[in-house]
Amino acid sequence: MMETLFGLDYPTWWYLVIGGLFSGYAILDGFDFGAGAWHLFFKKEKSRRIALNAVGPVWDGNEVWLVIGGGALFAGFPVMYATFFSALYVPFMLFLLFIIFRAIAIEFRGKEPMQWWKNLWDVSYSVSSIMLAFLLGVVLGNLLQGIAVGPKYLYQGSGFFEFLNPYALLVGATTLSLFMAHGAIYLLLKTEGRLFAKLTILLKKAMIVFMVLFGVTTLYTLLYIPHLSDDFSEHPILFLVPLLVFLSIANVPRLAAKRRFKLAFFFTSLTIAFSLVLVAVELYPTLLISTVAPEHSIDIYEAAASSKSLEIMLTIVAIGTPLVLGYTIFVYRTFKGKVKLDETSY
Repeated sequence: MMETLFGLDYPTWWYLVIGGLFSGYAILDGFDFGAGAWHLFFKKEKSRRIALNAVGPVWDGNEVWLVIGGGALFAGFPVMYATFFSALYVPFMLFLLFIIFRAIAIEFRGKEPMQWWKNLWDVSYSVSSIMLAFLLGVVLGNLLQGIAVGPKYLYQGSGFFEFLNPYALLVGATTLSLFMAHGAIYLLLKTEGRLFAKLTILLKKAMIVFMVLFGVTTLYTLLYIPHLSDDFSEHPILFLVPLLVFLSIANVPRLAAKRRFKLAFFFTSLTIAFSLVLVAVELYPTLLISTVAPEHSIDIYEAAASSKSLEIMLTIVAIGTPLVLGYTIFVYRTFKGKVKLDETSY
């Protein structure tokens, strides 16, 4: 008999833990990527420095959530980790490449005074941020649509760029536009003057693009990926989740128009969180849908480590999570307020 904790079995608990970790990462590094994606829209050197210093104290700490989330996936669902990373090897390697170039750009930009040097790293920083947000969406789109997994959890895909299918590209573009809106709001909280005024205009454009793409993605999902809505037919209470997503999205432009940017940032964070909750609801208990045959799909019970391992790791999570949250809160409280440039700035 499967061991339980507070009425839920350990694989389900681990499913929730991993979902929470990746949600935290998407919210925190999401505004980093979004802020970076706007970087080339700023023409003045001072504006670019302010935008860069807005994320400078926090970007590396935000990536801690990715490391912990990846480690938790490996520890909790090793079968899923092995199959998923093998199937999407190309986008994950590209993701690592761009995350390296983004980090280098942030650290190297201010090391030399030549303008061509700064321009080089500005392009690297912005392009890397755009591609990171886009690739996260591409991976999510492939996860929702399903992957060619055959017997013994082996990937049976045929094309090198099979992951660049229409649905994945659409989810990638939607994710990028959401992160750009999220990042624009974060920069609005950290800037003032002409840059602040410019960002208010950019935010409006980003929200329009996001809402259009979100609508198209939703329609595409309902028409061409109907298996994702099966649970909603059986359990109508689950319609509360997409309702919360729509309400969160609707609140962002309303609050932005009133210049209540802290609340607007809260609701873009909720939009990201509720969207990932929606993904979790649509998939559960499946982790990876097989497009070859349903019997080759991987669920949380097939992919999970032993119950004893999951129990021990949940104890570690219970200890470690407050520490990570405490560190994150401390950093953001320390560097709160508008950006002021000085000799120690990037």
